[in-house]
Order: sequence, then C-alpha cells, then structure tokens
Amino acid sequence: MKQSLVFIPTTKEVPSDTEAVSHQLLLRGGFIRQEMGGVFMYLPLAYRVLQKIQTIMEEEMENISCPETLMPVILPASLWKRSGRYKNYGPELFKLQDRSERELILGPTHEESYIDVVKSTWNSYKDFPKTLYQIQTKFRDELRPRFGLLRNKEFIMLDGYSFGGSQADLDYSYEQFNQAFRRIFDRSGLDYISVVADNGAMGGQESTEFQAVADIGEDDVAYVGEERSGANMEVAQGIPTFQVNEVFEEPGELTKVATPNAKTVVEVGEFFKTDLAKIVKSILYYADDKPVLVVAPGDHEINEMKLSNGLAAKELRLATHEEVQNLLGVQIGSIGPIGISEQVKVVMDPSVTHLHNFYVGANEDGYHYQNVNYDRDFTVDEQFDLININEGDLEPKTKQPYHIEQSIEIGHIFKLGTFYSEGLGATFLDQDGKEQPIIMGSYGIGVSRLIAAIVEQNNDENGIIWPKTVTPYDVHVIEINNQDETIVKTAEKLEEEITNSGHSVLLDDRDARAGVKFAESDLFGFPLRVVVGKKAQEGIVEIKERRTGEVHEIELSQVVKFIRDFYNK
Repeated sequence: MKQSLVFIPTTKEVPSDTEAVSHQLLLRGGFIRQEMGGVFMYLPLAYRVLQKIQTIMEEEMENISCPETLMPVILPASLWKRSGRYKNYGPELFKLQDRSERELILGPTHEESYIDVVKSTWNSYKDFPKTLYQIQTKFRDELRPRFGLLRNKEFIMLDGYSFGGSQADLDYSYEQFNQAFRRIFDRSGLDYISVVADNGAMGGQESTEFQAVADIGEDDVAYVGEERSGANMEVAQGIPTFQVNEVFEEPGELTKVATPNAKTVVEVGEFFKTDLAKIVKSILYYADDKPVLVVAPGDHEINEMKLSNGLAAKELRLATHEEVQNLLGVQIGSIGPIGISEQVKVVMDPSVTHLHNFYVGANEDGYHYQNVNYDRDFTVDEQFDLININEGDLEPKTKQPYHIEQSIEIGHIFKLGTFYSEGLGATFLDQDGKEQPIIMGSYGIGVSRLIAAIVEQNNDENGIIWPKTVTPYDVHVIEINNQDETIVKTAEKLEEEITNSGHSVLLDDRDARAGVKFAESDLFGFPLRVVVGKKAQEGIVEIKERRTGEVHEIELSQVVKFIRDFYNK
C-alpha cells in the first residue's frame, strides 16, 4: 500500500489535556481523531490494529468452540427493567425513546439479551454447557471520559456468555474463557496480571479482572510473588505492617489534649510525634441516608467499595461539613468515636484492635484524646475490613508482602450464577425433571481499550513500538528520493516481493524530506523499516528494527528472508 494513498493525518500538536501517552501518540500518529468527548474515529492505521486484535480473538474463541454472534445495539428497556438493571445501572445508561415513545437503551453490555434469546431453545440439562460471544460497539455515558481510548462513551468490546445446568458447567466454561483470554493477551504482546475483583453492577458470585500494568492506569492492583497473584484494590485484603509488628503496651491514662490547628492525620501525627497508624481517624458517611462513623488506622485509606458492601448500602457518600456540624456539633478533623451520638452507627476496621494507646478526635473542636484503647474507651456496632492495603502489607494466606501497581483493566470474567436467569424466567429441566434456573457466566474484553494498553506498554521518546502480532503494517519501506528512478523501482519491487511473501507493507512514496519520513516511521512504530537509498544501485538496502534500534545492511536478494526470519523468531 502506497502511503500517499492512505489517510494518515499526523500532527505535531496535541491538546494540552491529553494525559495518557497512548492518547498523545495515537493522535500524533494519525491513528485516531476525536469526534466529541469520549467518542473517537478509528482511522486506517488504528482500524488495522483493531482487525488484528479481533482476528486473534476470533481464533481463540474458535479454539474453545464458542460461536460468534451479533446482537442489536438498541435494546428494549423492558428487558432491563425485568432484570432490575434499568434502575440500578446508574446514570451511565443511555436512555432514549423511539417515535412511538417506546423506552429504549443503547446496550452497555448484553447479558439480558443473550439469556432472553437462549431460554426458549436450551431448556434441558442435556443442552449444556454452551457458549456464545460477539465483538460489538457498546455505549456508557461516562461522566468524565479521559485518557483517550481508555474511558469512553462509545467503545468496542468482546462480550462472551456461558450457559449451564450445574456449577460444574459454569466452572468449566469459566476456565475455558480464562485460558482463552490469557492467550489473547499473550498474543497481543501485553504484560498483564489477573486479580480477584468485585462484581459491581454485574452481580453474581465471583469474578477475575485482567489488568495491564501502566503508569496511567485508573486501577490499582495488589499482588505477591513472581506469579503476581493478587486482587484489585477494591477487594484486596491484607495484614497491616503495624499489626505484624504489634507490641503490647500497658493502657495509659485517657487524656484530652488541645491540638490547635491540627486537623488532618498528618498534622495530628506531627503534633504528637507518632506514627500515622496510631492517629485513628473517624470519618462520617451517609449510607442510604443514615449516618455511619467509620473508624480506621490513619496510615490506611478508607475503601468505599468495601465499606458499601459491608453495610449492604445502595448509596454511600461522605457527609458534608454542614451535616457533620449539625449532627455532631464539631468540625471535620476533630471527630472521634468516644461519646459519639447514639444516632450514629459506628463501624471499625479490625486492625484498630491491634493498636494500643492511640489518638482520636475528642468531638470538640481543637482537641484530641491520647492513650485511647479499644473496648476500654469505646465500642463499635460492627467490625469488618474497610481499608485499602498499603505497599508492604502482608497477604493473609501466604504472609508475603504486597506490591501495588497502577494498571488498566483490559478484561473481566464473571460467574454470574442465576442472577439474570431468575429475573428473566430462563429455566431448564434437570435430570429429575425439575425446573431450575440456567446458570450463567459473562466474559468481556475491551477491544479498543487494548489498543491504548498496548501503546502504554510499548513506546519510547520517538513514538509507538508495536508488537509483531498487532502492528498495522509489518514493514515500512521508505524511498529516500522519489525522483530517483532506481530508488523508486527498487522500493516498488520490494513492496511486491514482501507482500507476496505474506507480510503487509506500507510504502512511503511521498515527496518529503528523509528526516520527516524517518521521524514519522518511528512514530508509527512498525517493527521493521526498510530504507531504499543511494546504495540501491549496489543492490543494498538498510533495515532497522524499531524495538532495538539495530540497523542491518542487507542485499536485496536477502530482504524477504530477513523479514521472514524476523517474524518467525
């Protein structure tokens, strides 16, 4: 393919609000353009990457005997109302009406559609296990789309579904998709971690996320060991280092101390010259409009997902300054659990029981208590894990220290169980002739998100470095001078020979300076660059490997062999 005929609108300038390296490089390289916030055009180079990724996915789905389908984008709201998700999914759900005022949605995912279509056909235990999948555009009305292709209102997704008549069926399909997804990520050249995760709005029993390590990632994952087994920070449990190193202290005398201008954990810690863990913080929340005081060690952050799940709360929010003042008569920064109003439910992270003679707010502006000890000085209504782990905290089973990395969620698999089949009346007859709900699994990969994740992990100061399996073109052939007949004919002959050998070629035939061509070639990031220059008359061309920067002078007769050997490594 001649580059002069391909639409590649490169640019040196990118919007100042583009934080992600992948966003910047894909814009600069002319791979994508933004139509509106959270909605992108996939231009020729990006579309070729999409096609490569989708081909890998189709092959791996074929390997687990999972047939491909395609569901509608526009869905009846009635189906989602029956499952309960129309109300519970939240403001990210795109809602609309047709001219007959029928309520519709733009599909963010398709669990309801799949269970609804199979329930009238697969109604015996003999029909299972079965699977289906699609690769399709999805829609979610993100409040703050960001990071280019990483968080969008419109995106491309592989979503697969399994249907079974027993837990064994579900376990089998879950593992099949688990292994298929790993092969997809491996073949796409990604460095990833699989972690235990929260099911969120999907519901169900169990789920695993696949996370690509990246500095721009919106998630944090905690893992241990060389195998990097772990969990999303939303659900990771750990033993704080202060608990591991616990030293018993005789209880000191409870004393109220004036702490002027010390409100934050750090300020109070500096005032008392003590570890932040011993500054036990108390934060007021409202869970389903009921006040809850959360008590936790000062060196760990509150995990609102754990807190919400522990309270079985549909809605959770921080109390405002005014609400704290009206309910407790004190400002934020001086709240504590001692003598708290009976109107307030008090919950605490269990790790606080391993602290001795610690410090809490005195429920009086500008004062804290010192030498506080749980059970002697205050009690709580409930204890459960409600904090984020810190780097170095221990994993409970292995007792190994956690490492924490920023990451991008690239895939998620769920054991949904009967969550959707019960809501939509999808049943089958078991071996005893009894009616049972179909047992379901759901499996998703963000296809367009993979492009960004790959670029985040494969780039340098000059541009993108595509893995061999997903590169838009295998080889970039560059004519140094398109006015030189020998150079032009040699480049065109190479394009033909390389293409006939089974490798894709982009031939830069433009009338542009060599420096411009080389800079753009590095920006595009194809694995190999073949430069046809002055030595073409001697039957010699230069081949540069993008990833290593290694340069080779190769005879024309050996170019195809070199490329073949490179791609067979």
